[in-house]
Amino acid sequence: MARILVVDDERAITETLERVLALDGHVVTSVCDPARVPGMGLDRYDLLILDVMMPGLDGFELLRAIRSRVDAPVLFLTARIAEKDAVLGLGLGADDYLRKPFGVDELRAKVAAHLRRERRPRVSALAFDAGGTELRVLLASKQIEAGGQVVPLTATEYEICEFLARRPGQVFSRSQLREHVLGWESVAGDDAISMHVSRARRKLAAAGVDPIETVWKVGYKWQL
Repeated sequence: MARILVVDDERAITETLERVLALDGHVVTSVCDPARVPGMGLDRYDLLILDVMMPGLDGFELLRAIRSRVDAPVLFLTARIAEKDAVLGLGLGADDYLRKPFGVDELRAKVAAHLRRERRPRVSALAFDAGGTELRVLLASKQIEAGGQVVPLTATEYEICEFLARRPGQVFSRSQLREHVLGWESVAGDDAISMHVSRARRKLAAAGVDPIETVWKVGYKWQL
């Protein structure tokens, strides 16, 4: 069972999501007015589902307003079909997206996949020397520390880093990372992975470390 927040201005959509997600035992809180969300206690939720096209405050703007306070995975619902819109949403810190109209099985699979990744048992940490700065991948808390300070990665950015860190020196293509991190059922393109990697590298660089290397025309590897 998970606590899920659904934000969509169409009541018919929220009722559908409540009914579908209840099949898996989840407790769903629905909000039709996105302006209410920034004032809510968001740390209680295990996953957020946000519509993109909403009046007043769209899903992109809403995510900008709340992402620093939300550690849970964020799934966008969107009627937009342009890849650039999906990349924009992922670049803002979303973890995945689902195009409307969506299938019930696809929705349940995506929600289950993201919750499963969040709840995997973690029993240890990975430690690296990054040019005199200790970099630690904390598998139990799903965080990365550089020099003792936590690097503020999103859930998907962390998953990419952990996946690479467990296989140092091995090169993975963007499509391989997409499949392993987002799952085979994700409709996100390879550009989405590039965006996640770019954001993670900027945050790691700000902390004084650069563990991910771009291998030209091939992909990425953990170089420590």
